Amino acid sequence: MTDNNIRVEVVHALPARQDLVALNLPAGATLKQALEASGLLQKHPAIDLAKGKFGIYGKLSRLDTVLRDRDRVEIYRPLIADPKEMRKQRASEGKAMKKGAGEADAG
Repeated sequence: MTDNNIRVEVVHALPARQDLVALNLPAGATLKQALEASGLLQKHPAIDLAKGKFGIYGKLSRLDTVLRDRDRVEIYRPLIADPKEMRKQRASEGKAMKKGAGEADAG
């Protein structure tokens, strides 16, 4: 490998497995160029460059972000449920369980 190239990984996590592609790209390559070079856009047509969310090591990043050697580009799937609503639901279920448990303990 020369100084003019960088190594990056592009990963797309699916419910049952993950697709990971290791790439050698020219220095100065962008997140978008890595996505296009990975072949994952063709393999998974549901990935939408215009609407999708992408990041580097868990940090949301723009398509024009210049990559560094050994970066890990991540393709994020849309959320199925709103995390705030799920937390509220779990909290209300937890309160009900604690309240019920306290009454059972008192008796």
